[in-house]
Amino acid sequence: MKLTCITLTKSTFITPLLFFRSLQRFDELDMKLLFELTMNGNISVPVLSKKLGINASVLYSRIKRLVRKKVIKKFTIEMDDSLLGIGVKASVGINRDPKFKTQIHKELLEIDEIVSISEVTGRFDIMIGVYGLDLEDLHTIVIEKIGKIEGVQNTETFVELQKTVKDPAFLLKIQKKS
Repeated sequence: MKLTCITLTKSTFITPLLFFRSLQRFDELDMKLLFELTMNGNISVPVLSKKLGINASVLYSRIKRLVRKKVIKKFTIEMDDSLLGIGVKASVGINRDPKFKTQIHKELLEIDEIVSISEVTGRFDIMIGVYGLDLEDLHTIVIEKIGKIEGVQNTETFVELQKTVKDPAFLLKIQKKS
């Protein structure tokens, strides 16, 4: 079980310029700390302090500061979904009637199998992440639950065949560029 530790706040992504300006408050050690915690949120402070070559009390203070500044939003776990019976994951693109924007969002939040909702640019208005037991379950979720929401005009489903999660190397490069 891997603990994941970093969730950047929604306001961080208002514009790339504001995002990079906000990063100027964080030095190379902060970025290395975020990288290491993202890789293994379960690592102990003493082990991490040795790995980064700094005093454990300094490291603990840095972590507390990053939590206080809301860069680290919460500590969480990463599960093996297949062991829990989740047999299929998908992204679903949704086009909607703009008049129903708020109502659609509220109704999507009520569907237990939806794990994320993103308003996007491009050919869809919304992209959602959906977990299902199997393809039949996914079909029922998309057709019977999502498709019947008033204002949903059409959907397109993308079934995840394989997923590779990369290391968050961008964290180490951001500080060097600013």
